[in-house]
Amino acid sequence: MDWLEQELKSALVRKEPSPGFSARVSNAARRPRIVAWPRWMAAAAAAILIAGGAAGYRQYQGMVAKEKVMLAMRIASGKLNRIQEHVMQVSR
Repeated sequence: MDWLEQELKSALVRKEPSPGFSARVSNAARRPRIVAWPRWMAAAAAAILIAGGAAGYRQYQGMVAKEKVMLAMRIASGKLNRIQEHVMQVSR
């Protein structure tokens, strides 16, 4: 056996628990735990608000871009109509 196997074997040898171990375990199980819920809930709420705000702002940017494209299309359409009318008058 090499040294690593001997170290593992000695580390994994069954040992008897210290006196009062079962009492300490049962007392620990009965004690109420202090939960850090408020801190985690605040962090989760902040993350949700940031994600929601980012999504809302992205949607707003999309709507503004759409309005700009529609305005550009109306301007281009008006100019094309004037050019088409001019071409029709010249060809008559």
